[in-house]
Amino acid sequence: MRIRVARSLSALAFAACQGASSTPSSAQATQIQTTPSAINSSRRTAITDAVARVAPAVVTVQTEVVERVPADVFEQFFGGRSGQRSAAGLGSGFIVRSDGAIVTNAHVVAGATRISVAMRDGTTYPAKLVGIDETNDLAVLKIDARNLPTAPLGSSSDLLIGEWAIAIGNPYGFVLANSEPSVTAGVVSGVGRNLAAQSEGAGVYVDMIQTDASINPGNSGGPLVNAAGEVIGVNSSIFSPSGGSVGIGFAIPINRARRVTEDLLAHGVVRRPWIGIQPQITRGPGVQGGNTGVVVASVVPGSPAARAGIRPGDVISRSRNRVLHNAYDWYAELLELRVGESDQIVVKRGGKDIPVTVQVVDLPDVNAPRVTVLREIELITMTAPIRAQYQVQSRQGALVNRVSDRVQQQIGIQSGDVIVQINQTPITNAEAVNRILTTYGRGGLRMYFERGGQIYATEFSLQ
Repeated sequence: MRIRVARSLSALAFAACQGASSTPSSAQATQIQTTPSAINSSRRTAITDAVARVAPAVVTVQTEVVERVPADVFEQFFGGRSGQRSAAGLGSGFIVRSDGAIVTNAHVVAGATRISVAMRDGTTYPAKLVGIDETNDLAVLKIDARNLPTAPLGSSSDLLIGEWAIAIGNPYGFVLANSEPSVTAGVVSGVGRNLAAQSEGAGVYVDMIQTDASINPGNSGGPLVNAAGEVIGVNSSIFSPSGGSVGIGFAIPINRARRVTEDLLAHGVVRRPWIGIQPQITRGPGVQGGNTGVVVASVVPGSPAARAGIRPGDVISRSRNRVLHNAYDWYAELLELRVGESDQIVVKRGGKDIPVTVQVVDLPDVNAPRVTVLREIELITMTAPIRAQYQVQSRQGALVNRVSDRVQQQIGIQSGDVIVQINQTPITNAEAVNRILTTYGRGGLRMYFERGGQIYATEFSLQ
């Protein structure tokens, strides 16, 4: 704005030097008044209009994580063991309800002891974590505010390769020291991408939107927007050998994000769709014989799939309107299904296409009792459906649902392991693990666990 004013003054001074009246003629006045308007009009594009529609609802998510750190050598000499330090984190998000519901990435707020949200004008609110879904790398926050601008949500089911894609967020926010969101533009480079390489996010990503709009650290959780000013995805990760944007970014489709958000707001957790099949993982893009589809490796007895007549060896070629090429496509489809609805699928058997209607229910371990041990291990008591779902050989035990990085590194167990015995005591349920570790943890312990059908052992003591 200051540059334009300086130029206007220079133009008037030049006119005065030429002997013109200090008061411009009516024609000159008309020209001076209309030119800025014409310039502004020519600068407006679909991108600027889309940004104007969504940017007011984009926020900066600031986190604080308290980390335990080992004492230095001097402190250890006097008996010190460990201390604490705070680490700040930053990401983006966008408002989906005027009462303060905000969508962001799970990895943006993971482990945070304090979360705050900065609005576009710099106003900051403390935020509460409503729920988190690590599988989809999504989280919902809530701030105490009313009448907030919301981001219009579009659809990710009809995206066009090559259409405009606009990433809005706050990359490198600590460096820029500004809560005003940044904008980068590109196109939708691809859809249905399965991301197996290392990325900024911590999750496993399937069926993602790929874009060449620059996504940098701090953009995570912000919206990916189309030319109509509608959110089509949640920016989540980048593929980068150097850590900076190289034009390959990925966003979670908004249809999936909408379902997860609704579940988290309504229940605080995400209901996991399940029909009871275990797909066969193949190395190529299709299955043996050059066919496309998902080979059913096993069917859980008593599951919706079993009741619908699906058998091992069947090939699922279609689910609703999605053509399935491999197991990744099936996992992506599961993320779109809703518990309580039915799924219309087509299976190939003996050269024939057979339409099948299957009820979609909760993943068996959703309602299983959970036990948190030492605040760092979450266990689930083994049940028959869980045993079948995870293809566990042991008939009883405690499934490790979640474990902290520290325990994983020091003890060696990880999510998906099944604890079957500690010392000489067989484990019949999750509470037994809690009781044994709490009672005998400061002595030597030998834990036996199943992983991938094999039994392993680890020895440790708790300090």
